[in-house]
Amino acid sequence: MTPGDVLSMLIFDHTLRTVSIGSGLVGVVAGALGCFAYLRKQGMMGAIVAHSSLFGITVAFLIGSAAGGAALAERLILPGALVGGTLCMAFVSLVVHTTRIKTDTAMGVSVALFFGTGIALLRMIQSMSLPGHRVLRDYLFGQAATMTRVDLQTIALFSGIAVVVLLVSWKEFKLHTFDPGFAASIGYPMHRMDQVLLAVIVLAIVIGLRTVGVILMVSLLVCPAAAARQWTKRLSHMALLASFFGLLSGVLGAVLSAVVSNLPTGPVISLTATMIVLISLVIAPRRGVVARSLQRSVNRRRFAQLLTAEQATSADHRSRS
Repeated sequence: MTPGDVLSMLIFDHTLRTVSIGSGLVGVVAGALGCFAYLRKQGMMGAIVAHSSLFGITVAFLIGSAAGGAALAERLILPGALVGGTLCMAFVSLVVHTTRIKTDTAMGVSVALFFGTGIALLRMIQSMSLPGHRVLRDYLFGQAATMTRVDLQTIALFSGIAVVVLLVSWKEFKLHTFDPGFAASIGYPMHRMDQVLLAVIVLAIVIGLRTVGVILMVSLLVCPAAAARQWTKRLSHMALLASFFGLLSGVLGAVLSAVVSNLPTGPVISLTATMIVLISLVIAPRRGVVARSLQRSVNRRRFAQLLTAEQATSADHRSRS
């Protein structure tokens, strides 16, 4: 298949166009917000929140099924995922601030509690054979190929909210990430800023659950940011590059899964994001493996030249004396 054929499919194939736009939007938002998680060394927080959101998904589905049937249950899934992810981070914060348990341990306890309960509820829902329960697997493993226009509108709405909050609070998030001590000393409400940033990151994770699923969502939060960090030192450039890498991962993954038969979209998107990281680690200027190897070779030659010159100077001084 030629690039022209692929472009034609993107333009005229409604399903592929919908999946590509939705996956690209998820990649853009996750890439930009993932920069803050990456720089604050909280990359695994994405995995914790994504896994823990399964608890909110299953509880929301049960409530919706009891209140209004399968249609209402499906509409409540994303809000339930958002509540589940938020409760997870609130639980982590509570444990850290009220006990001597460290953050990483609190996250491990949280994911065990929320994800384990979510799996138990999922098995219970499957055993009860509630109408529409098969849709829950789409959020566990990702099912971007079944994305509808309503799903795309929901992703676009939540993405817009996340981007607006990021742009409005950019200066505060930046200061909070690089110099929290100074931010606190000049009166910034650090705890509130941390909550807002975590809430926006949770929102970015939730909108990607339908695309790549609970298990693989962390790849879109971490990989674009990790790749972008290899190319630049400025946060603004890093966020733009991470958004581009996330967009590229989403669109390219959707296209590959459409062109090659029997390739699931979510895992292909995750693998594409991982490949971008690996390529960046190799060829990025200054930080890449190739650039560092070349720099080490140059440094060795310069050192050898300086050493030779110094030895020649010492020999000349000895001959004169």
